[in-house]
Amino acid sequence: MEQVPWDDPDVQRLTEDQQTEVRARYDGKDEPGTHPSAADVSVVLVARDDDGTALGCGALRALGDGVAEVKRMYVVPAARGRGVSRAVLGALEDAARERGWTTLRLETGDRQHAAMGFYARHGFRVVPRFGPYVDSATSVCMQRDL
Repeated sequence: MEQVPWDDPDVQRLTEDQQTEVRARYDGKDEPGTHPSAADVSVVLVARDDDGTALGCGALRALGDGVAEVKRMYVVPAARGRGVSRAVLGALEDAARERGWTTLRLETGDRQHAAMGFYARHGFRVVPRFGPYVDSATSVCMQRDL
């Protein structure tokens, strides 16, 4: 796992691919909330294969009071089912602990059943929508205490 800046070319490509997939599920609609940026993302991780090809990514945005939001978790379709998501999430959890954060929150969509199942298998539970997602009918928010 490699920590990189938000503007890393691989991260930008992966996150654009992630957003393209999300928009396709939601009839072209953009995600709710503020898009992550270099100004508000504290941790960005990239998983690579042995030849250095970027396979997946994830990021953390500090929300305050020991809470961080998981952003832009994504694995390229060809690498799915190989444990990349699990490795990225585990590394994000380690990074959160290193910073003293005790809770991870995230927002996913009601049409993203695989994502909801993945997070539930890794200890996240559905919680009331928070922050910019409160009024988003398609948002499903989840949380895990570390």
